[in-house]
Amino acid sequence: MPVCTTRDGTEIFYKSWGRGRPVVFIHGWPLNGDAWQDQLKAVADAGYRGIAHDRRGHGRSTPVWDGYDFDTFADDLADLITGLDLRDVTLVAHSMGGGELARYIGRHGTERVRSAVLLSAIPPVMIKSDSNPEGVPDEVFQQIKNGILTERSQFWKDTSEGFFSAGRPDSKATQGNRDAFWYMAMAETIEGGVKCVDAFAYTDFTEDLKKFDIPTLVVHGDDDQVVPLEATGRKAARIIPDAELKVYEGGSHGIALVPGDKERFTKDLLDFLAR
Repeated sequence: MPVCTTRDGTEIFYKSWGRGRPVVFIHGWPLNGDAWQDQLKAVADAGYRGIAHDRRGHGRSTPVWDGYDFDTFADDLADLITGLDLRDVTLVAHSMGGGELARYIGRHGTERVRSAVLLSAIPPVMIKSDSNPEGVPDEVFQQIKNGILTERSQFWKDTSEGFFSAGRPDSKATQGNRDAFWYMAMAETIEGGVKCVDAFAYTDFTEDLKKFDIPTLVVHGDDDQVVPLEATGRKAARIIPDAELKVYEGGSHGIALVPGDKERFTKDLLDFLAR
């Protein structure tokens, strides 16, 4: 399997499809690089090189015990980018991956980066507070951790409904979407699952977003039941200089996977790459 070995010996699995200007996809939690298969094929067919990795403790990467924080995730991404000597890169990140993208730019800059796409992403900050009243209450994150620790297989099956807004009368989410979510979630380590909740709940990326000096597209659904648009995507688009915001009416958290929305997002992505 193709892997990049990080500075601490962790092996990061990645796919690399096509040839051309690189587009690196960063998956959300609790998924892995397989979540980007449709977009990987689309960019490769369009003449780009699509790359998607599995975060440490997820999928086929080393099931490590520690390192589940955004400084480490960003440095892992830097190791992948420099290890493959990628330049003029477009970074595309979903959900928790948006924090990884933001912290990468905060720590490593944009010398190798051409542009960025934040999809249903967590920056600037998820947790509800006096300064972020639109955020997610702390008890929700505690319930998530308890669900993982109590009986994670059933927890992931239940969680897939909200992830795809599958309970809505007009939802286009399929049983296949929900099954794929469960399969990827079960390939995440239980320690990683819990520690990642703390990481994405409480990390503030505001200062990282201020360092963006590249074209940035922010895409978010207005029915995102996991990462609220008003707390994250809309605020991120205001913080990032000259960012473009696209709000998908009725869009769930799993935009890149659900029929209809995934085709719309893929077209928007290809249009953005062509600029």
